[in-house]
Amino acid sequence: MGCGHVFCKMYGSRLPNKTPSYPLKQQVVLATDQVNARSILMYQQNLDKIAELSSHSAMGVSGPNCDLVNFSEYISKNLKLYELSNDGLKLSTHAQANFCRGELAKALRKGPFQVNVILGGYDAKVPTGGSLYVMDYLGSCTKANYGAQGYASNFCLSIMDRDWKEGQTEEEAVQIVEKCIRELQMRFLINQSNFIIKVIDKEGLRTLKYGADPADN
Repeated sequence: MGCGHVFCKMYGSRLPNKTPSYPLKQQVVLATDQVNARSILMYQQNLDKIAELSSHSAMGVSGPNCDLVNFSEYISKNLKLYELSNDGLKLSTHAQANFCRGELAKALRKGPFQVNVILGGYDAKVPTGGSLYVMDYLGSCTKANYGAQGYASNFCLSIMDRDWKEGQTEEEAVQIVEKCIRELQMRFLINQSNFIIKVIDKEGLRTLKYGADPADN
């Protein structure tokens, strides 16, 4: 049995504007562990479980490595195919989440993907900016301000529920994610030392920090 953690948070920054009631622009922080393990075997500790879907969206995936890789590539390549087939038209984060959810549900009666997903992105045309969707392997999908999948949900949801506040800065959001990581390293039975954190904002997707370089294979 493989194990994995994926968790994320929304944070907001108020953009310059003449009126103080300008809507809060939300961004997304995604984090996952970097371990690829099964049973008593450790295969690698620098796996990147956050798949880039577009320049401004990504999804964190937890589950067995075979399904994790297959599903991540299947979704990302199909979204790229859609873009190429429609004169460069990119799907919004909401549309990407619905496509992802639909594929999970469609696979249930064929060959289910044993993966849980958190998908986030930033849309300049959407008043709130960023958005976040939490999905499980049964195809359920909900929009959320924060979420956790895998064993991480047992340790991190209470921390996020207590500490998340609307309008947090990137630094505050990352601090909460790092608090979740420390809690896992302290409380979780299996020691997982390496985690990767990525941020999605108006500038696009970027890697903030990692425990081991995913490119070092």
